[in-house]
Order: sequence, then structure tokens, then C-alpha cells
Amino acid sequence: MEGHFIFDERLKIFLPDLSEDWDDYNEETQQQILFHWEQIRGAIPDRILELEEIINKKQAQLSDESDFPRSCLLNSEIAELASIINDLWIWYRANQTLSTKIHH
Repeated sequence: MEGHFIFDERLKIFLPDLSEDWDDYNEETQQQILFHWEQIRGAIPDRILELEEIINKKQAQLSDESDFPRSCLLNSEIAELASIINDLWIWYRANQTLSTKIHH
């Protein structure tokens, strides 16, 4: 599906990168794009679980950390991971609506 997806370094997943309006793609291409996206989308919850495990480890470190600058760094890292999780859920849910629309 080269040309229809681009790897997002921050989220560590491929995201749709459609250069045309959806209706401008022929039905076969739409189905291929949708199939590929559903495979990616299906892996998003696993990616979120990985990030939640990292957050839990950092929170455990934070609870034992007495060095203020290090605590700030851990807090910042946790916030960034939480932001990534939020963005992943947005992609997961937003494209669920797209998938439903396309199937009808």
C-alpha cells in the first residue's frame, strides 16, 4: 500500500496518507486501503498496552525518585507517552467511523 500510508515516528504506526478524496479511488483500491488500515488499526490497542507498561514503570521510578530534576524528566516522559496514547485512541476511533461508512 505504498503511497497510501506514511509511517508516523511519534506513534510508531503507519497512518493513512491519501492524496485524493476517498470517492476518487476506484472500489478495488478503496478495499485494499481499507483492508490494510484495518490490519494497522487492529494493532493499535497492543501498541497502547506497550506504552501503558512503560508509563507504569516510569511512575514506579517516579514514586521512588528524590532528585527533583529527574522527577521532572520522568513526569515529562509520562506526559508525552500519555499524549501518544491519546492520539492513538483518536486514530483508532476516528477511523472506525470511516470503516463503518465505507462498508455501507
